[in-house]
Amino acid sequence: MAARDQQRAPTIHDVAARCGVAASTVSRAFSRPERVNAATRQRILDTAEQMGYQPNPIARALPSGRTRTLGLLVPDITNPFFLDLIRGAERAAATAGYTLVLADTEESSDTETTVVDRLAGAVDGFVLASSRLSDSRLRAAYARKPLVVVNRRVPPVPGVLIDSAQGTRQAVEHLASLGHRRIAYLAGPRASWSDARRWRALQTVARRRGLHAVRIGPLAPTVDAGVAGADAVLLEDVTAVVTFNDLLAIGVLRRLRARGIDVPHQISVVGCDDIFGADFCHPPLTTLTAPIEAAGRTAVDQLLGLLDNSAAPRRDIVLPTRLTIRDSTSEAPTRLRQEVTG
Repeated sequence: MAARDQQRAPTIHDVAARCGVAASTVSRAFSRPERVNAATRQRILDTAEQMGYQPNPIARALPSGRTRTLGLLVPDITNPFFLDLIRGAERAAATAGYTLVLADTEESSDTETTVVDRLAGAVDGFVLASSRLSDSRLRAAYARKPLVVVNRRVPPVPGVLIDSAQGTRQAVEHLASLGHRRIAYLAGPRASWSDARRWRALQTVARRRGLHAVRIGPLAPTVDAGVAGADAVLLEDVTAVVTFNDLLAIGVLRRLRARGIDVPHQISVVGCDDIFGADFCHPPLTTLTAPIEAAGRTAVDQLLGLLDNSAAPRRDIVLPTRLTIRDSTSEAPTRLRQEVTG
């Protein structure tokens, strides 16, 4: 029995007995320190540290209203893009003394709504990354609980935007400078706000440059969808393809290689996000480099600002992207260049 007692984690009652105070006093020493005599509070904290006592954050939340826990929701935890965002968010939360709860909503707005409802009482606020919720649902969630969105613009909800639209414009200008005149865009999920922005940006540059642009999709943002999308690209008689994300681009590269299509000399391919492994492809992928980890950190910092000061500015923070040119893009095939200029 003694051995089992030694292994048991100390409780609030153990600390209270050691200090000769009530358990409620120990609770207040952690949750409402201003309501406990300074000397008593210090004795409780020192004793708790010596005994290895860790207060339950949910229990502490009962009197304080705070759990020091944040919810992070992502649409697909297997997508490497979100791995970097999670890392940045986790580091920012830990630095501030918060615990991060992660949920995968599986590209479903209904699942996202369910998770928000279930976690609302257990977390102080949410970061919703690439949310699939409608604007009205996001505003309703924001009215109930502090939250920040990543890659959405839904006033008055504060957000962190990775400016992939600007990067898309750079990509199209790059392809135009190489002589490409017919470009395909492999679109992402129908509910993706970022996808709509990238397609509009691509169309704007295409019109200004006199290029023909065709949209293929919507597609799931996965390698398998890129494999299928590559066959559709070949039916469009284009010399370049810009994809919603790197996973689609990797699928395109795999399929084109399997069909004996030379990349980049027959078709150039551009991805988006510059995820880990984009430079390991064959050939290495030209893509938009995004500050993904910084977006995670910034979103948590913005949420903590909301929690600490209800009058904090509710504004969007925009992070720039840049085009990283590798070996998956080159000049348009000579025959087509001659047809355009002849």
